[in-house]
Amino acid sequence: QVQLVESGGGLVQPGGSLRLSCVASGFTFSTSDMNWVRQAPGKGVAGVAFISSGGKYTSYADSVKGRFTISRDNTKNMLYLQMNNLKPEDTAVHYCNQGFSWGQGTQVTVSS
Repeated sequence: QVQLVESGGGLVQPGGSLRLSCVASGFTFSTSDMNWVRQAPGKGVAGVAFISSGGKYTSYADSVKGRFTISRDNTKNMLYLQMNNLKPEDTAVHYCNQGFSWGQGTQVTVSS
């Protein structure tokens, strides 16, 4: 079955950086579009970034454009999210997503 395992979250000060990783298994990763989504405290799930199966196409939520970069390594079944210039409003559980499948999430907390 599909398994997605995220890592890389943590506590960081405003302006700091984090790199999230997601290891995928149980499906053909190299032919699957992938997403990063997140859920802030008391809010619903929101899309953060999208990457096409081959990595050629990406898109971002307006709130993270210019600060976050999504990437993938199809040789390793890995998905990444480089997050720079983090803001308190980025505080959320971040999830790797493929279709209707999600990982357990990784907490990102931005606070001074």
